[in-house]
Amino acid sequence: MTRLTEQQRPVFQDIVAARERIAGQVRNTDVIENIELNKILGCDAWFKCENLQKTGAFKFRGASNAILRLRENGTDEDVATHSSGNHGAALATAAQSDGRNAHVVMPRNSVASKVEAVRRFGGKIVFCEPSQEAREAGLARLVAEGLIPIPPYDHRDIIAGQGTAALEFLESHPHLDILITPVGGGGLVSGSAIVVRHLRPAMSVFAAEPFGAADTAASFRQGTRVTSWQPDTIADGLRALVGEITFPIIRECVDNVLTVSEGGIVDGMKLVWQYTKMIIEPSSATVIAAIREHPELFAGKRVGLILTGGNIDRDQFPFLHMDRHD
Repeated sequence: MTRLTEQQRPVFQDIVAARERIAGQVRNTDVIENIELNKILGCDAWFKCENLQKTGAFKFRGASNAILRLRENGTDEDVATHSSGNHGAALATAAQSDGRNAHVVMPRNSVASKVEAVRRFGGKIVFCEPSQEAREAGLARLVAEGLIPIPPYDHRDIIAGQGTAALEFLESHPHLDILITPVGGGGLVSGSAIVVRHLRPAMSVFAAEPFGAADTAASFRQGTRVTSWQPDTIADGLRALVGEITFPIIRECVDNVLTVSEGGIVDGMKLVWQYTKMIIEPSSATVIAAIREHPELFAGKRVGLILTGGNIDRDQFPFLHMDRHD
């Protein structure tokens, strides 16, 4: 297992400091409960609505923290990252508000609405082939040109910023038995797990991942990080490999990584739309799918779910145009 230095691995106090640092920029998003959904899920569920966060996803928390840390350190250069969309839009927004540019390496098959969002928020896009290697190589070229790298998850300030969602959640709902988040690169779940282990060490932490992008689940079970995977999932935000920094935290602090089906993801989106009229991304819906496909782990429990984003192309999902009672 990779050993992290103190400089790489965030601790609980980094997340507390991040919450104070970004308080003026991010939203303390709503937590909702729906009794009808509880009956379907077989548990008492509370939803942390990061789909209502600025730029439509939790990623704005980490990006804001990273940019503000650069400002604290007196660093003025432009920044660069790779992203399927949400982190790119978040970093572009945070960078623009700080008077700098963000360059974003994006796969050619990125969701069109996410490409448009990165551009709308001022990001300068460099397209690449849809692979982890191409994304990282593209970022490396930008860094060689003098830009500061702000990766989407494998970065101490990003993890700390993303962990603030769980900090807010547990402060408002300390009675939870389980916290579950999606996992792609692992920034959110590792930051969340750090919070849980500090505030509620007996609480369970689960991660939800598509079968078609289950590198984290494979890494978790074999005890070493998988370094190559060809993702095949509708959950575009979860196609990245788990990070070198995030995986050791996940292995130490997360109880289980639950894989879910593509059909379960779509059904999760549909349920949330029908009962709350909220639009969530396929990546967000993995947490719904995990409860429905692994019911024995959640039955009768008090479960906190982080809905990570709501940025989609609506026309790809016809059920979003249905009436509530259809």
